[in-house]
Amino acid sequence: MSEMNLESYPPVFRQQSESPHVQAQAQAQAQSSDLDDIAKESIQEYDPIPLIDLQCLNLDELGEACKHWGLFRLVNHGIPLTLLRQLQDHSKKIFSLSFESKEALVISSPMSYFWGTPALTPSGDSLSRGPQNINWVEGFNVPLGQLSQFQAEDPTIDSFRLLLEEYGRHLARIASTIFQAMVNTLNLNPEQSKSYLSESTGFIRVYRYPQCFVANETWGMEAHTDSSVLSILNQEQVGGFEHFKDDKWFQIEPIPDTLILNLGDMLQAISNDEYKSVKHRVKPNKYGERYSICYFVFPAEGSVIQSSKYKPFTYSDFQAQVQQDIKTIGFKVGLERFRFKQNESGPAS
Repeated sequence: MSEMNLESYPPVFRQQSESPHVQAQAQAQAQSSDLDDIAKESIQEYDPIPLIDLQCLNLDELGEACKHWGLFRLVNHGIPLTLLRQLQDHSKKIFSLSFESKEALVISSPMSYFWGTPALTPSGDSLSRGPQNINWVEGFNVPLGQLSQFQAEDPTIDSFRLLLEEYGRHLARIASTIFQAMVNTLNLNPEQSKSYLSESTGFIRVYRYPQCFVANETWGMEAHTDSSVLSILNQEQVGGFEHFKDDKWFQIEPIPDTLILNLGDMLQAISNDEYKSVKHRVKPNKYGERYSICYFVFPAEGSVIQSSKYKPFTYSDFQAQVQQDIKTIGFKVGLERFRFKQNESGPAS
């Protein structure tokens, strides 16, 4: 069991971790658990996730993975292992700072710091939600297009910025390659599809899921779909990421030097529902902290998504509706807000 750095936790997490009930649970676990418990908690006998090789991209295999899973494991992605390790090390250093230091860190930077919810405004601020909906997560939201204009005085933060910029360039390359293959597989109009994925919209979120002794009573991140075209996840060694398929939840185990690529709401609309936006969630871990880094990319500003299943809309329209739903009813409705009703019809073919 890892030693908790409570000073680095958001106050709500800190208070819960310091409660007598939780402390008693922690002592009991410390006496009865060993390293094997972490592995036993959720390890599967085999990895059921489709495997896609970026260097030998097979369009049929890609199409099958997108139709039936909405997610796949990517190998031979071309990102140097040294870069991945440096990113993980820097992430841990920054999250180990005190909560107050992390809040102060982003005051003069394009990055924003959030905790308790992954639902953010376009400027990166957390959308306010009730205490009963708190997710056991904290993170940094990093708009890649603005990073080059920012230079931090702290050398650790500045080197983190440079690593994120380099990582972002790799992820933009991967997303562009995969999306172009999807355009071909779906027989989409190449000219129209150019604006459906824009590198300038890319951002990274760096997450920490603090150790949680009441892991069965809360979520690291509640079940949701991503609003993006594509999301590319880099997990560290602690698991907890789960994917919903065929009315069951599958644990997506971390495997070194692989990425998880999942499809978002925008791609489901672009594909006329041929590809599905994948529902997923994250379980917190009572034995240790979990770290992950995820890249999200969207259609270009003003790009209108034309679909036989949905009314024409831009990502800004979609984002505004999602924000409104979260504020008024407490959760994201998503694409169903834009779907043609039975008495309506899509564009003429």
